[in-house]
Amino acid sequence: MQKNVLVTGASGLIGSEVCVYFAQHEYSVHGLDNNQRAIFFGEQGDTRWNQQRLQKQLPAYVHHEVDIRDRDALLGLVREIKPDVIVHSAAQPSHDRAAAIPFDDFDTNAVGTMNLLEAARQACPESPFIHMSTNKVYGDAPNTIRMKELKTRWDYDEPAYAHGIAESFTIDQSTHSLFGASKVAADILVQEYGRYFGMPTCCLRGGCLTGPNHSGVELHGFLSYLVKCNLEGREYTVYGYKGKQVRDNIHALDVARFMHAFVQAPRCGEVYNIGGGKDNACSLLEAFAITEEFSGQAQRYQYNEQHRIGDHICYYSDLRKMRSHYPGWDITVSLRETIRQIVAAWRTRGVA
Repeated sequence: MQKNVLVTGASGLIGSEVCVYFAQHEYSVHGLDNNQRAIFFGEQGDTRWNQQRLQKQLPAYVHHEVDIRDRDALLGLVREIKPDVIVHSAAQPSHDRAAAIPFDDFDTNAVGTMNLLEAARQACPESPFIHMSTNKVYGDAPNTIRMKELKTRWDYDEPAYAHGIAESFTIDQSTHSLFGASKVAADILVQEYGRYFGMPTCCLRGGCLTGPNHSGVELHGFLSYLVKCNLEGREYTVYGYKGKQVRDNIHALDVARFMHAFVQAPRCGEVYNIGGGKDNACSLLEAFAITEEFSGQAQRYQYNEQHRIGDHICYYSDLRKMRSHYPGWDITVSLRETIRQIVAAWRTRGVA
């Protein structure tokens, strides 16, 4: 019998990549998405185009217009499908936006995750449950690491962090933003259902998840939005840290590949820092330069001295735990190739 996967946030960047990847591995795909991103971010955040792409390209794709905050509808759907795998990537994803809509943020990120976990426990407790968490669970604690300022970026100046931030890093006594706090709640719940009930769950604490199918907006979708601004000749606003703040960037395909590896050898209540690692890290200034190479256009930007609350000066993921648990997995899409794809994708969608 063909296995099936339930993907929440299916029309988003990670969700859509997971749908395509698992369909290619002979899963029937149930995608759950109610285009809430358009409510959170307006027309620029609309993901219907991606839903339509999936429906057109994937014969085994079934769309479900369900809100993860609707507990009864979600439980009914999970009972009906009894998915062999659950990938939970639906979220309110912006720490800036969360401050303006705190109840919507918490109900989506924390309560929505609880709804899905309990539905899974009742209907299919043996099915791997993969949750897209975030590196924002660490709050601004990474900023306490001693830093060194280089020509185009900040970097860690302590040998213990030569490989980046590991999963043992503290999540306490730091400023998270309300978004970070709601994602901490969800993260801990996913771990607890794994440890307390013995369910095969994992949290993927994402760095900058990116790729050509991202509907990037200013409040969420760093590389996608940066490239879009470049192509449109629009000013990008840099918030603090001289534009030298560092992000690690992982292509959505490599996220989907890790999820598949986890499904093949699941663990209970695990946590992984999933990002591009040191090799795929770049500062805003460095991202500008690479984008300019592929677009042929100068990046216009303005500088705002005030950094965003809870923002990281430097963050890249230590991938050693992931590589040790799943030695067949590694990063396959470089930073430069990722940016090239994003430039091409925005052009295909009619931007510049």
